[in-house]
Amino acid sequence: MQQLSFGDAAPTVFTVTSLTAEIHRVVSMNFDDVRVAGEISGYKVWASGHAYFTLKDAGSQIRCVMFRSVARYLKFRPDDGLAVMARGSVEVRQDRGEYQLVVSSLTPQGQGALQLAFEQLKKKLAAEGLFAEERKRPLPPYPRWIGIVTSPQGAVIRDMIHVLNRRFPGLHIRLYPTPVQGEGAVEGICEGLRYFGASGWPDVIIVGRGGGSLEDLWSFNEEAVARAIAASPVPVISAVGHETDFTIADFVADLRAPTPSAAAELAVKNRDDVLDQVDTAARHASQAIRYRVAHATRELHEQGIQRASVLLQQRIGRAWQRIDEAEQRLRAFDPRVRLAQARHRLEVSEQSLEGLVRRRTGVLHLRLQPVAARLEALSPLSILERGYSILTTDAGRVVKSPEDAPVGTEVEARLARGRLRATVRRTASEPG
Repeated sequence: MQQLSFGDAAPTVFTVTSLTAEIHRVVSMNFDDVRVAGEISGYKVWASGHAYFTLKDAGSQIRCVMFRSVARYLKFRPDDGLAVMARGSVEVRQDRGEYQLVVSSLTPQGQGALQLAFEQLKKKLAAEGLFAEERKRPLPPYPRWIGIVTSPQGAVIRDMIHVLNRRFPGLHIRLYPTPVQGEGAVEGICEGLRYFGASGWPDVIIVGRGGGSLEDLWSFNEEAVARAIAASPVPVISAVGHETDFTIADFVADLRAPTPSAAAELAVKNRDDVLDQVDTAARHASQAIRYRVAHATRELHEQGIQRASVLLQQRIGRAWQRIDEAEQRLRAFDPRVRLAQARHRLEVSEQSLEGLVRRRTGVLHLRLQPVAARLEALSPLSILERGYSILTTDAGRVVKSPEDAPVGTEVEARLARGRLRATVRRTASEPG
């Protein structure tokens, strides 16, 4: 400290620099770790990453600086008007003769920093439409390739694999291992989502972890993770924590599962249920074929052999088409044995029906031969061929006796080939 003395009675005279240095020394000794409550005003982050703002209350204000090394780790976004508790040290800018608070930590008053950050990010992403139901995609009904982004250690991955194998053995499961909390967690989760999305390998992705505190689950409340989920071209199931835990990832994902095990339950159907559905479909197809065959048989009598045969072939063709379509839809679940059995039953039914048609055709043909012969013998046309004719009056009445056609009546004679017109000139009745 520099000073000028003019005798014992002379007062101490400081230079500006010495006085400022003395104030700096006193302030540094007594205010090296203080907590200041106030309201943020004029918050601004410069290109350097340092943040500058003012803390104020009803009576005064103090300038504050928060260096990049502190600001980058804040979980919430400081805004003007936000009441906070700032911790730091008071320093004097000796070149300007001003003092400021160098902030080493900043927490909101009234609620925790993490909770505030959660609400801020939730509001921001909701405004962008990332939570909208219309952008969420349905899960594939029968996924065979499952991608999981989580930690390779712990019960979570074991439980999910156990549930998936129990519900549908034979699935293809691929794990992208990553820490789910702490350093590197956010980057690892995002990279896992990008890996599965770029590869196009999985039908669905499960991302998550087990339960924990808000701090433990915080990686799934980071904006980078939320945007990676939203950008995924593959449907994503968020499975974070317990049923009561909610994260930003839950709101962005296509489906939120209350637990990781529940995510595995929701991702795939139970194979036994699927096989029951296949059995039911095959049974219905068999019943439909039998009904069609019976119906076609009835039509064989009612509409004639040829028409019924064509109709039967058409319906058999449609039945085969439905069987083929069902086979294509169910091929992913390998129901080949049941479909082969259904196909065999159909072939047997078709062969039996073809034999029935041939036999029935032969029987009807044999039955029709004598009937045709009798009809031929009884046909009036055959009688006319022998030289007979049929007389009818103009009124269309058949002349059977002279009384039916008195003298002068115009009559028409139908011959075997052609007709004659005549007028009755004389009649005679046969005796007896």
